[in-house]
Amino acid sequence: MAYRQCHKRLWLEVHRKELRDDSGSEMAFAIGYEVGDVSQDIYNEEGNAVLIDIEELGFSKAFAESAKHLQDGSRIVFEAGMQAAGALAFADVMIPEKTDEGVSWRMVEVKASTSVKEIYHDDIAVQNFVAESAGIKLSSISLAHVDNQFVYQGDGDYKGLLYEVDLTDDARSRRDEVAGWLDDAQTVVKMTAEPEVETGDHCSQPYDCPFIGHCNRDEEEVRFPLSSLPNFRNPKKANIIAQGIEDLREVPNEYLSAPQLRVKDQSLLGEAYFDQEGATNALANLGYPAFFLDFETVMLAVPIWKGTRPYQQIPFQYSLHHLYESDETQHEAFLDLSGSDPSGSLASSLIKACGSTGPVFVYNAGFEKRVMRELAERFPEYADGLTAIIERVVDLLPVARNHYYHPDQHGSWSLKAVLPAICPDLSYGDLDGVSDGGMAVEAYKEILLPGTTDVRKQEIEEQLLTYCELDTLALVRIWEKFRGGNVEK
Repeated sequence: MAYRQCHKRLWLEVHRKELRDDSGSEMAFAIGYEVGDVSQDIYNEEGNAVLIDIEELGFSKAFAESAKHLQDGSRIVFEAGMQAAGALAFADVMIPEKTDEGVSWRMVEVKASTSVKEIYHDDIAVQNFVAESAGIKLSSISLAHVDNQFVYQGDGDYKGLLYEVDLTDDARSRRDEVAGWLDDAQTVVKMTAEPEVETGDHCSQPYDCPFIGHCNRDEEEVRFPLSSLPNFRNPKKANIIAQGIEDLREVPNEYLSAPQLRVKDQSLLGEAYFDQEGATNALANLGYPAFFLDFETVMLAVPIWKGTRPYQQIPFQYSLHHLYESDETQHEAFLDLSGSDPSGSLASSLIKACGSTGPVFVYNAGFEKRVMRELAERFPEYADGLTAIIERVVDLLPVARNHYYHPDQHGSWSLKAVLPAICPDLSYGDLDGVSDGGMAVEAYKEILLPGTTDVRKQEIEEQLLTYCELDTLALVRIWEKFRGGNVEK
């Protein structure tokens, strides 16, 4: 599968594996392991399945144990190892089916995604090819992905979490194609020197390559790369790349939309664009008190609280700044680290904190509104109060996008990009421990682990509160800038 992404990646996986950098993929790996573990509980209905643990056994023993159990055919086998035709593979689930002709196997590959991605068809085709080449008779081969409509009932029963899609015919129809891949892959592996492959879109498709740092180590950094042009896609992008253009400042104007042209113009000028009048008018006559709201949410592939779905955004924290006409500012926060479902308590607290009047400013309103709508659906007793808050929401993102741009944003209007341009004295980089949303989620998940000490919980609590408070303080400062006020405080 590494070969399917890039020949150079395959060579590095085999010969220079120490160059891998998986730091950006740790969360995805953790989710995959989580879904894999629960899948074994789901399929092990009789409780006598066997797990081939390659970390414990090593390759040789893992293949030997797998062969023994696949020959016997009396038990479900998890992570069964197979090797043939110059390739090896490990099947997530092998379910035996006895027939008059002996035993055949129903192979199930488990994925943590919520759909069948295109790359999975290649994965399944390889699994099928290796298994059948090893003499293992397959009755079917399926992909099981997470069903995001599954609602957990809080009883430890996860039947229905996974949705199976039969890909047997597709996998079998591609035997010759897979054989060609394996021949080519073996040729790449036998090369004595690292293949020369330029970096490009394939470095992040279908996955972020863990060797990208190695591959671009000698490339001269482009100050304003094409990736800083918002929504600049093929075929225009491909045409520009074909012309040898790497810096967005060199892209001819006729290729650019109005927002892209603004990014180019300000990058050439090296200064910010700010339509003060337009920004002020967009926020005029909204009244006081003004509220500035931000949520932190966690999405669990395997839900742990009753009434929740896989990957549903569950809010566990909010920060709320109040700004009064007198310039008095107050701050409130909610953070539930008990391990229980925080949703109901958060909804109740938020309704009280927001009062009944005044705009509620957010950044990217679709997120906050969706979180509150889902809370209202789950907790009808809070629906009226949450709906009232939703109706008061004012989004600062379109104001920023329409009226402000600094070259240091590099084509992004995210809060993390806009804040340092407008308020250089505020920095997420100065925070201790938790400094972005991904880190906040991982910190919260650590709280949920049974072995987390009270001392560590207190440390995480302080970090989460500080981080989320900065998010809403940032909203206050950006609002002041757009209103024509003084942001140097």
